[in-house]
Amino acid sequence: MRFARLGELGREVPVLVEGDAYYDISPVTRDIGGDFFSDETRARIAAAARAGELTRVDADGVRIGAPIARPSAIICVGMNYAAHAAESGAEPPKNMVIFNKTPNTVAGPNDDVEIPRLSRKTDWEVELGVVIRSRASYIAGPADALSYVAGYVLANDLSEREWQLEISGGQWGKGKSAPGFSPIGPWLVTPDEVDVSDLRLRSWVNGEPRQDSTTADMIFDVPYIVWHLSQFMALEPGDLILTGTPAGVALSGRFPYLKSGDVVELAIDGLGTQRQVFL
Repeated sequence: MRFARLGELGREVPVLVEGDAYYDISPVTRDIGGDFFSDETRARIAAAARAGELTRVDADGVRIGAPIARPSAIICVGMNYAAHAAESGAEPPKNMVIFNKTPNTVAGPNDDVEIPRLSRKTDWEVELGVVIRSRASYIAGPADALSYVAGYVLANDLSEREWQLEISGGQWGKGKSAPGFSPIGPWLVTPDEVDVSDLRLRSWVNGEPRQDSTTADMIFDVPYIVWHLSQFMALEPGDLILTGTPAGVALSGRFPYLKSGDVVELAIDGLGTQRQVFL
């Protein structure tokens, strides 16, 4: 199944997406957060859809919001593609690098993004996002990890590289947490529809190709990431994990950083597309 949230910021309506049709699921779940992630709620949505009990929504011209309500945490994996680590001037990590973004960075997939004041090095990063289904703490092993996953999203882990690396003080949060720096969506796609072991990720700036890789090139795969994180923290329903970006970002030195008027587009097979205008 695919789920989305439609409407003005702060007033989004949760919907089930079937082909080009959108169906209001607010009579079953108030939002895509909290109780939505329970097996009972998901089963009720599926049953209502089969019975034809959901009202179709006219989505023409309606804003697409982030497909999940604000998570309690956004945990990110750094340098998780060997080619990206190399273009960043680093060796592939032997231990998984993680950092956090603030939850208020979440934005819709096509929302405009304001380049932060005094920013000189705002960068794009197409990423696979993993949404947690149920509380995960001390998962027994990677083989058990995917049972804790609600679904997957397309994400742009926007970064200000000067703030992240040059004036960071050793932590990356300064360069990761500007408003709008985590566009996600358009959909939350359930695991039965996605093979996360080999998904194609791509990005473009002003129509010119930038990134083109697959999740098969990850250093740490999704089951390992979820299991590993659960050994150090408790993951809560609706939490978002960003799993790293492939080569082809401005940090490589091959491309200019983003400026006002630039358009960034991103795609992951099966998870949809994004388009952001930078202001």
